[in-house]
Amino acid sequence: MQASVTTGGDATSLKLITHNVWYGFTKKPEPRHAQWLAWMKEQAPDVVSLQELNGYTEASLAADAAAWGHSYSVLLKEDGFPTGITSRFPIEQVARIREGFHHGLLRCQIKGIWIFVIHFHPSNYEHRIREAALLAAEIAKLPETSPKILLAGDFNGFSPADKANYDGDPNLEPFFTRLDAKNPQARNLNNGRLDYGGLEAILTQGFIDLVASRRKPTDPFVGTFPTPLVADEDHGTLRRLDYIFASPNLVDQVDSAAIVSDATTALLSDHIPVTATLRLSQAAANP
Repeated sequence: MQASVTTGGDATSLKLITHNVWYGFTKKPEPRHAQWLAWMKEQAPDVVSLQELNGYTEASLAADAAAWGHSYSVLLKEDGFPTGITSRFPIEQVARIREGFHHGLLRCQIKGIWIFVIHFHPSNYEHRIREAALLAAEIAKLPETSPKILLAGDFNGFSPADKANYDGDPNLEPFFTRLDAKNPQARNLNNGRLDYGGLEAILTQGFIDLVASRRKPTDPFVGTFPTPLVADEDHGTLRRLDYIFASPNLVDQVDSAAIVSDATTALLSDHIPVTATLRLSQAAANP
């Protein structure tokens, strides 16, 4: 974790971006990586939650973070599919939790808000339900009676808020049927149907899906995976896998939340980034 002093930024708000960056830019690396760095700098986030930092080291994550003005960064691990976080503000109370989680769980505190970087199991709904339970157990260990929490990342699961869209998609369940047939370890489907258990477990814990909570019934469905960058591969039809959840005691501080889907982000990764901006409490803004 970097320990240098950072400058700039609006200390009264916190803008978070979460993004799965697809194999750490080892696939189709350039100009994709350079374009992503430029895009992130233009977005001017205060905190960035990242998944699939394959091949990254603490030093390379710190170098990327510096490109968009962040002096603080933490990498979960250097093997497999690492997650990471970068920040304009100091990163505190860091925990790297690997036991029981397919990709691991990264936890920290920034400006008084506990942030969990999520990357749940990609192909087994039962594992995702177990990971949600393990997440709840980790949250119960926090040293506060009413912690303010953000969950940000790739949950690899389906939200009941999107069920109407998926019910109208004739291709999604057949796609996962083919995947499960190819891999005996995979359980994408539950008795041939999409399973919502992983996300339902998060909602049952009381967390608020910030994008869905702001979506009007007349708004078109916006997914986060797959993107046109991987149009040459068969990844099924568009779905929402990336989320930002907030604890109920933090929701009133949320000013905005959105999936940043446009012509630029369509070619940065196989996932679309998600963002949310929160107003910081006076105590957090002026510690």
